[in-house]
Amino acid sequence: MTSSPTPAHARISIIGAGPGGLTCARILQRHGIEATVYDRDPAGDARDQGGSLDLHEEDGQLALREAGLLERFHALARFEGQEMRSMDPAGRVLAHHVPEEGEKRKPEIDRGRLRDLLLGSLPEGTVQWGRTLASVSGTAGGPRTLTFTDGTVTEADLVIGADGAFSRVRPAVSPAAPHYTGVGFVEAWFDDLDDAHPEVAELVGQGSAHAADGERGLFAQRNGGGHLRVYIMRKVPLDWMAAAGLRPDDTDGIRAHLAREYASWSPPLLGLITDNDGPYVDRPLFALPVPHTWEHTPGVTLLGDAAHLMPPLGVGVNLAMLDACDLALALARAATIDDAVRDYEKTMLARSSEIARTLEGGAEFLLEVPDGNGPPDHAHA
Repeated sequence: MTSSPTPAHARISIIGAGPGGLTCARILQRHGIEATVYDRDPAGDARDQGGSLDLHEEDGQLALREAGLLERFHALARFEGQEMRSMDPAGRVLAHHVPEEGEKRKPEIDRGRLRDLLLGSLPEGTVQWGRTLASVSGTAGGPRTLTFTDGTVTEADLVIGADGAFSRVRPAVSPAAPHYTGVGFVEAWFDDLDDAHPEVAELVGQGSAHAADGERGLFAQRNGGGHLRVYIMRKVPLDWMAAAGLRPDDTDGIRAHLAREYASWSPPLLGLITDNDGPYVDRPLFALPVPHTWEHTPGVTLLGDAAHLMPPLGVGVNLAMLDACDLALALARAATIDDAVRDYEKTMLARSSEIARTLEGGAEFLLEVPDGNGPPDHAHA
């Protein structure tokens, strides 16, 4: 068997330019270790990056501190976004958290701004865009071969799968596949919130608002630039839209269908479903088996959703960035790639298994009637 190379002399490939992959590359480079990130997007600004994220002091912000980016994050973050309201379907506020002056426990930042922050910290050329991974091959005794859909091939001493729920790297270490949780989100958008939708702005406040009745729920969340995203949450079959005779582009039909389902809710809350700007986006929730672990496989490892896809209860991006931090620091401190990955996986798999057990079935928790003790943690799609 070929001996494992030292991290400083290894060819390290990170698949996925999300928060986890970029954080890992940044911290590695701060310790003098080069890594190349491959991403299927044609460019960093090629698509909408999704909604707002709350980065926690104990994980997401910790990783940014190791990346040397915490002060820049604080300059970009929306601390007022920590405000949270919990309501019943009649629109009565059951709990209301207003952040204290100087509170930094979990401020908000848009995914796009976080990605820009991380990308801007990396030397040009670190990320190779338009590179969609097809497969990882090779044996434990030698380098891994990455084959991309454009026909190109490269070799790596370590492949880090940071490529999300339907990871192309995961099959190299685990046969596990995500399963549908039985809960789906439909995403709706509001633009120019304060001027064009003042009633909605007043209802949601400066942060987010949640309501549920046991079978369905809503999670509305302020984003930067006057935007709002609403996640309409329901227990539905995976093919609910086709079964209702609807198409993804049938905005009026989807609006009418959802309005009927939420007809008993108060008019202001119903407005979060019916008064949106633009189309709806169907986002079924998937999760990996609990616990998801694997036998150590030299030359390959996973982080973030590729390793431990869970219901969106505010832990996903934070865990991904903490994974990235732990893996990068393990590589900076270890004598060999293999030693580093073993140390990282020992910590990460134990942590993620414990959290996954706690959150198992948590997608339905989003639909539970609020008890007045406070809203659930964020439901980020």
